[in-house]
Amino acid sequence: MQSEYRQRRAAVLEALGQSTAIFCSAPTAVMHNDVDYLYRQDSNFFYLTGFDEPNAVAVLAPSHKDHKFVLFVQPKDKEKETWSGYRTGVAAAKEKYGADEAYPIGELDEKLAEYVCTAPSLYYHFGHDQAFNNRIIRLWQHLLIKMTKRGTGPAAIEDSKLLMQQFRRVKTPYEVEKIRQAIAISVEAHNTAREMAQPGLYEYEIQAAMENIFRRAGALGPAYPSIVASGESACILHYVENNRPLKEGDLLLIDAGCAYEYYNADITRTFPVGDRISEEQKTIYDLVLKAQLAAIEKVQPGLPFNDFHDAAVKVITTGLVDLGLLQGDVDELIEAKKHKAFFMHGTGHFLGLDVHDSGILRNPDKTWKPFVPGNIVTVEPGIYIAPDYEPDRPKEGEEDKYPQPQIADRWKGIGVRIEDDVLVTETGNEILTAAVPKTLPSQVAVR
Repeated sequence: MQSEYRQRRAAVLEALGQSTAIFCSAPTAVMHNDVDYLYRQDSNFFYLTGFDEPNAVAVLAPSHKDHKFVLFVQPKDKEKETWSGYRTGVAAAKEKYGADEAYPIGELDEKLAEYVCTAPSLYYHFGHDQAFNNRIIRLWQHLLIKMTKRGTGPAAIEDSKLLMQQFRRVKTPYEVEKIRQAIAISVEAHNTAREMAQPGLYEYEIQAAMENIFRRAGALGPAYPSIVASGESACILHYVENNRPLKEGDLLLIDAGCAYEYYNADITRTFPVGDRISEEQKTIYDLVLKAQLAAIEKVQPGLPFNDFHDAAVKVITTGLVDLGLLQGDVDELIEAKKHKAFFMHGTGHFLGLDVHDSGILRNPDKTWKPFVPGNIVTVEPGIYIAPDYEPDRPKEGEEDKYPQPQIADRWKGIGVRIEDDVLVTETGNEILTAAVPKTLPSQVAVR
């Protein structure tokens, strides 16, 4: 595994030229009072090191004669380890993680300037740890003052997050395999949820069964708060209360996936509770599925990133016009973004160490970057007709060129989303989550 991290660092070191990059570990987060959340490392830090302890700093310094990769870590401390868990320590950081040099984190201010002072620029992302952000600014200002006498030093700070996006956008074979493992566990959980869902159960019972499978299979846990939304709750995009009882005739939308060794799955399925479905529910479901299949066709090497979203929007808008839920010319409605009353989010995002993973989407000239082999994206169109839906009305004194109709109550409260994780291959794509069915069960009757 260390060979994977070495290859990643080598690629970033080459891209840095003579500049130095500093990566700070994620800060700990407080759940309440003196209780912390379970620690989760910063994704860029983990991508380059595999090190998952807090209060650490990684430095990539290609211009340093001896130390290209340096770690600052918490030293061994028997008393603190008794309370808070094992620490790698300074000596083992070199051996286990391949650092050229390692220091106690307490020596950061003393040692850091050595790795930055000859670099023409400094790469650092100003993140959530404001105290550490201020330390970097002070270091940079100190080196700027020295530049007039020394003649070298970082004249600018550039964003390391932007630098890392070009690497993390394309997944290595190792990363693809980890994501496959996260997906395999999540597939089992989704299929179990479909089998157990029946009237009378509570949403949280479905959630608990799925997350039990996650942990039992060795996953870290949910990749994000699990959404188990029945009935009109499915119209809330990030519904996480999961406390309603399932009712016969409801649609159940489940958006859930696990994190396995820091890599994530992200799957959504919608299906009926019980053996009945209304004509309106089925019509919306079939339209979302049609849009999703059209979008997946556009996830191909060489096609621009926005094509799959545009394909989904076109299908959904056309379908809503055919149903009378929107009125007007399809292209004009899309231009006016009228579809957003029912489909208000993007069709997908990159997937990897982060659920919404890194990846620059546009070129400097505003054109969209193309898909390339090794990209993994979610494809997740949806339609959500809020139970209290009313068409937008123009502000006083303004005119709406595309006024929309009222809609019948029988359409309201229907929410459907279908999401797959799709790998871009050399010749097309692979639907990694295909083992979770997305056709309606054959025994379901339209009532």
